[in-house]
Amino acid sequence: MGLSSPTQTDNRAIAPGPAETALRRASDETANDLRRGLSSRHLQMIAIGGAIGTGLFVASGGTISQAGPGGALVAYALVGLMVFLLMQSLGEMSAKIPVAGSFQSFATRFVSPSFGFAIGWNYWFNWAITVAAELVAAGIIMDFWFPGVPGWVWAGIFLLVLAGLNALSAKSFGESEFWLSLIKVTAVVLFLIAGTLMIFGILGGNSPGLSNWETREDVFHGGWVSIISVFMIAGFSFQGTELVGVAAGEAKNPRREVPKAIRTVFWRIMLFYIGAIFIIGCLIPFTDPSLLASGEADIAASPFTLVFSRAGIAFAAALMNAVILTAILSAGNSGLYASTRMLYAMAHDGMAPKVFGRTNARGVPIPALLATSAVGLFGFLSAIIGQGAAYSWLLNMSGLCGFIVWAGIAVSHYRFRRGFLAQGNKVSDLPYKASLFPIGPLLAFALLILVIAGQNYEAVLAGKVMEVLSSYIGLPIFIGLWLAHRYITKSKVVPLLEMDLSAPKDLEDEPACVTR
Repeated sequence: MGLSSPTQTDNRAIAPGPAETALRRASDETANDLRRGLSSRHLQMIAIGGAIGTGLFVASGGTISQAGPGGALVAYALVGLMVFLLMQSLGEMSAKIPVAGSFQSFATRFVSPSFGFAIGWNYWFNWAITVAAELVAAGIIMDFWFPGVPGWVWAGIFLLVLAGLNALSAKSFGESEFWLSLIKVTAVVLFLIAGTLMIFGILGGNSPGLSNWETREDVFHGGWVSIISVFMIAGFSFQGTELVGVAAGEAKNPRREVPKAIRTVFWRIMLFYIGAIFIIGCLIPFTDPSLLASGEADIAASPFTLVFSRAGIAFAAALMNAVILTAILSAGNSGLYASTRMLYAMAHDGMAPKVFGRTNARGVPIPALLATSAVGLFGFLSAIIGQGAAYSWLLNMSGLCGFIVWAGIAVSHYRFRRGFLAQGNKVSDLPYKASLFPIGPLLAFALLILVIAGQNYEAVLAGKVMEVLSSYIGLPIFIGLWLAHRYITKSKVVPLLEMDLSAPKDLEDEPACVTR
């Protein structure tokens, strides 16, 4: 329901303001350009694939070593709660207004154009730099099989492949992401089965059972300080679940499929993370030095590799190397898609050059795709020609940007629901309802402030100025973008009664399918 809806106190239609008219026109243009080619299975695998990556396959070992198995479980459960609340918020807005710009468009419509400007450019930068990071990691992974070939060769090949897949169509991206994510999910399921059999002594010889969980000091190693540290790491692992909001703009039936993906995917992701950490905690003592050594450069130290090896799988290292390569390519594929669509949406909202809003005959924003690929290539080259310090700063900046975007989702949802009701609508009119409103977005926002503030609290306490700047540089840049845009455009906070609640043109006449 758009702005012509009557309010509780005035039966007259509310005339749209200039900002609302521009946004409505932008959403109409968006609907006419992109193609809705993503099915239900695509959406679900995009969401799962966004959250399952090297954070689970590699970094999970380090979290257990730092906080003990119990501490890691508590940290991941808390982050899981935060993500669940955020996905409910994103689901409510995306099901009602499924546009490619997603949370950038929501921040613009429901908070202010300046807030949306800062959110959009932060998210685009976040994923563009992530693509570069994944290219670097892919070169390291390929060294396992081809030690004589320089990593930049593989990175260049993978960039061409990913850009080619994204250039074909939204459906080709969804199909490639489906199969890449399916490989990751299969590996996790096999790990959970093998690990469970090992705990009961059915596989892999003698089993430690639950002995690693008997001593409280070991289970919660380091206490709450360690749990908070792991909480930050876990947050990075879950980044990517918001991709379903971006993909909603090209979903075939977003008002049915987005709620379905939100409801089912979260619990699967939590099962994978909680189950995997529990099994690793049972089978590998937190004092095992291999857990600290795990990284893309040492696949043999991955907790998944260690468990598969102890289960008697001789080719465990090669298997996990292939799975981790798949995870890296999946992240790069998703990152290229998300940042391309964000740049495209900003161009339609007048926040980026108009050329990035153009699409080809298949509905793919080729100029935005080329620009994002160029940033990925530049970031990769800066890493291999010896500018490692500058590249590390870029990565730290992009990581914090992800949390800032999540906070923007919580703020946008809080104002969206208030504006939706203020314009005379009912909660029952929503295609999908966030059941824990208003506690959900408020609690998620509070937890995110904790995550953002605690990015590198050890460096703050130790007075390490350069480390502090490297960890927190993304925050002042976000605030600077916000304030600069506000100063130049004189934009204000959007009043509740002037919020643009219109859906894309191809969905406005569809009946709402209310999901509870």
